[in-house]
Parts: sequence; C-alpha cells; structure tokens
Amino acid sequence: MPDLSLEADFRARGFQLIAGVDEAGRGPLAGPVAAAAVILPPGVSGDETCKRLSPARRESAAVAIRRYALAWSVAQVSSREIDHIGIGPAVVQAMMAAVSGLRPPPDGLLLDWVHIKDCDLPYQRIVKGDQKSLSIAAASILAKVSRDREMESAALLYPGYGFASHKGYATADHLRRLADRGPCPIHRRSFHPLNGAPRRDWTTAPAAHSRGSA
Repeated sequence: MPDLSLEADFRARGFQLIAGVDEAGRGPLAGPVAAAAVILPPGVSGDETCKRLSPARRESAAVAIRRYALAWSVAQVSSREIDHIGIGPAVVQAMMAAVSGLRPPPDGLLLDWVHIKDCDLPYQRIVKGDQKSLSIAAASILAKVSRDREMESAALLYPGYGFASHKGYATADHLRRLADRGPCPIHRRSFHPLNGAPRRDWTTAPAAHSRGSA
C-alpha cells in the first residue's frame, strides 16, 4: 500500500515540499490527457490506489485530498494538442503544467516513472509509483476524477459515443459506435485505428498509441 516513505527519504536529503505527480488518460482514443500534482503534509495516511477505488469512493477521496493537501493542481492537454505533438510529450506537458500550478511550489518531485528531460526540479522516477507513494496515489486520483468529469461533459456535447461509460477508451462498444458514426472533434486522430485503418475494420482493430508515446 502507498505511504510517505519515499517522501520522507526526499526530506532527509534536505527537500521539504515534495510533490507526487501522475497522469490519467494516456491510452484512450478520445479526450484529453490529465495530470495532477499533490503535496501532502507529513503524517497523513491512506491505503488505496486509484485503480482499486470505485468511482464514488474515488470522488470522496478527491474531496479529502483537496481538503488536506498542502497544495494540489490539475492540468489537461487536449486531444488536438495530443495529435499535434504526440502522447508522450503531451503527458509531460500536462504534468509540468500541474507542477507549475502548485502554491507553494515544490522543491522536489516523485513521478510515476515518466522521464522529464527538461526539469529544473530534482525528481525521482518510481515504477508503479501510485502503489508506493501516497503523494503519487493522490495525484493519480485527482487526475482520474478530473478527466472522468471531462468525459462525462463530452457525453452531453457528443451524444451517441458512450463517453460517460467508457471515458474514451477502446472498448468494444466504443469501437462499434466509432465505426458507425465516425470520429467526433475530441477523438485522437493520430491514434490507431483512426490514423489509417479502414473504417470498416475499426470494430476489431486494437487501439495503439500514436507517435511520441512513452
């Protein structure tokens, strides 16, 4: 279960405000990628990761995180920008935008494995970071909640695609609807199968990342 051991190790090296950073929405065929950054105070506890929470419990956890965090920030990068720069750079852009929104600003980062080439802050990449760092787990929850709400709003703007249920991921239902209706403005046209497979094959084509994926 995630805890604050990694944050404590950072503080032992002289850094005080340690932000956990994570993203949500790297793989879907539609919608933005979201990222969040969270600075938690020493002494808080938690025992769940984003993936193990039901939507209702995730919403409740997000409320608690926003209440008790020393600082938190969420940012998104649109599907249009993802198509322009690639998903890997888009993830980094969202993460750094979230970090830039923190007040007070952090002096160290814990990342869920993503490598950021140009970063002025010291950081540590953690494999399965949301399962080890409570700050990363909190960021994962805020990013997921933010993106899910965005896709629920998209379901009202673009009815018929089922965005409220699958959140843009390449489920069988989404692929079927996509083949029937064609893409809408928030679909990622650089992602397979939208980037070249014949439309008649979209219901069976597996989703894959576009160029620039990490």
